[in-house]
Amino acid sequence: MNRTFLSLATAGSAAMLLGAFGFEYIGELAPCKMCIWQRWPHGIAIVAGVLALALKQRLSAMIGALAALVTSMIGFYHAGVEKGIFEGPDSCTSGPIGGMSTDDLFNQIMSAPLVRCDDIPWEMFGISMAGWNGLISLALFGMWLLVLRRA
Repeated sequence: MNRTFLSLATAGSAAMLLGAFGFEYIGELAPCKMCIWQRWPHGIAIVAGVLALALKQRLSAMIGALAALVTSMIGFYHAGVEKGIFEGPDSCTSGPIGGMSTDDLFNQIMSAPLVRCDDIPWEMFGISMAGWNGLISLALFGMWLLVLRRA
């Protein structure tokens, strides 16, 4: 296996995960539910990368590639929810209030999470954190494919 691309792909997921924790703990930007969903595949990719480096297993590299693709897809979906292109999960987005009783509206407000998935807490060049995760993770997926191709 190509150790250079394997190391870069593994380090890329580690950097993405560290960046997410940095925004949360240093930048004080609490993550929403979908932000958390995007972190798990990066963790899986890191473990898969370490195993692939240590054991030179093609299966570990396949798992790393799949994890990078999954977090990229979640990131693009989340960015679409933030821009209003897709409807997000009811558990972390705001819903319509038309035709709701006072009790239903109160229950919706009280059950809403502190951080909504359809808010954009940070963006750069018009791209949100979720969008950047989608783009960078897609590039990481490409690196994983190079690892698999050269295996």
